[in-house]
Amino acid sequence: MQGGDGTSGLPQMDELGIMQKLLSEDPELGAEEPEIAASIGEQMLHMDITPLPRSMRRRIRDVCSRVIPRNAIIVGGGIGHLSAWLFDMWCGSPDSPRISESRPGTLRIMEQGTRFGVIIDRLIRRYGAESWCSVVSSPWKEVVAESSSAIAANVALPRDSLSVILPLPVDLVVIDLPEDERAEAASVAFDLLAPGGLVLVQEPTVPTGDVGSPSDDEEPTPAQAKVESFNRWIGLVKMVNSDHSLGFAELTGGTLVVLLKRE
Repeated sequence: MQGGDGTSGLPQMDELGIMQKLLSEDPELGAEEPEIAASIGEQMLHMDITPLPRSMRRRIRDVCSRVIPRNAIIVGGGIGHLSAWLFDMWCGSPDSPRISESRPGTLRIMEQGTRFGVIIDRLIRRYGAESWCSVVSSPWKEVVAESSSAIAANVALPRDSLSVILPLPVDLVVIDLPEDERAEAASVAFDLLAPGGLVLVQEPTVPTGDVGSPSDDEEPTPAQAKVESFNRWIGLVKMVNSDHSLGFAELTGGTLVVLLKRE
């Protein structure tokens, strides 16, 4: 289900054309928020949870509609707001179900909070996606470390034959985490990708002001931790830009970044 150019089903074209096609708006899918997603958004407001900007949710959906991943992951399921947008695109509404060609073979939604995991599980059942989607209530780094160890220990075996929590190979990872967690999560996700795989993540904002440096025996302040996280982000972007491919979409609520792994 990968495209001949190794880009998860995208048509053959040059790198700039691929990124422009991948990150462009899809007018056919429209801007209206799906009914279930709208209800979840209202719940988030009552719970004082800040959702991804609407423009970001819509464009992530548009990008995901253009690729055909064997295995996909959402990191940071929350209470299922972004997931509902994607389910609506992949499955139609519960009252009018359908199967999109871009629906992944498997989807794992990573949500460390068990209470939120129960909410997402209900969402999965509401869309009738139990056969190909499930929630993983374990820390993202631990799950990736386990999967990476399995790959390293069984290097001669095909990835799809390994017994790990995350079905392999991974072709698509969507990061929906707080700003100071995105860089590290995106970095370990990129390491796990198969050639042609994508990571979608909102770009962290640039830190401002002089926050100083933490002492060796002190925990960094929130401002210092933000600077450290942003520096990791810059390192990741430089690496991907040097050896792989990346693209940016400037949106109303921020910048969506796609990291594409080459051979």
